[in-house]
Amino acid sequence: MTGYADPPPRMGFFTDTSICIGCKACEVACKEWNAVPDDGYELLGMSFDNTGTLGANSWRHVAFIEQSTAVEEGKDFRWLMASDVCKHCTHAGCLDVCPTGALFRTEFGTVVVQEDVCNGCGYCVPACPFGVIDKRPDDGRVWKCTLCYDRISDGQLPACAKACPTESIQYGELDELRERARGRVDQLVEAGVTQARLYGDDPGDGVGGAGAFFLLLDEPEVYGFPPDAVVPTRDLAAMWKHAAAAAGAFMALGITAFAGRRS
Repeated sequence: MTGYADPPPRMGFFTDTSICIGCKACEVACKEWNAVPDDGYELLGMSFDNTGTLGANSWRHVAFIEQSTAVEEGKDFRWLMASDVCKHCTHAGCLDVCPTGALFRTEFGTVVVQEDVCNGCGYCVPACPFGVIDKRPDDGRVWKCTLCYDRISDGQLPACAKACPTESIQYGELDELRERARGRVDQLVEAGVTQARLYGDDPGDGVGGAGAFFLLLDEPEVYGFPPDAVVPTRDLAAMWKHAAAAAGAFMALGITAFAGRRS
């Protein structure tokens, strides 16, 4: 007995795109709960998409992808729909480069921005391999999904998961979600959906595994995801180690040369 409570398990999102109906309830719930400003609500000429991508004013983005297929049962296309969100990476580049501590990892393993601490330097923007984190033009600070930190701290579901009518967005303990997701892939493959695959669930990938991962029905690029995302700060420690070794070697060489001249 140490007298300390065990830390909570790591929490996250599993988004099953195979049952997403593109209703955008998640987008609306996110905006309403987090008081996220509107981003124009203008059709972009890309199907029914009116947000386009994740950004400071779009913490959830539902992608609509019309995909041509072989003519089958009178259909020559299919819809692929997916609700995208911050990945809350295990190795978070945004967190690594933040100089003020505005970005922090919560007790649930999620990554959150403290807007009252952010100084708008923008270092975190290029550090995200998914292009998630973004600056808000009117105040210059960065904003992104918090995985509804205030709600989950109170034992509630994140707003987007609560609003999803098909349970495409599932929230829970990350290990349990991964197990559930693998079972869902097996179910789909057995039913003949051989393209089903998981994206972001591998702890050995370039971000150490995502805290928000997806079941996809095609290649990641089709959904606008990088196929092999790598956090740019992953090798930072090794780089500094090699730089220090090189600096030490040059210093030793200089001392040797100086001593030789004096003798």
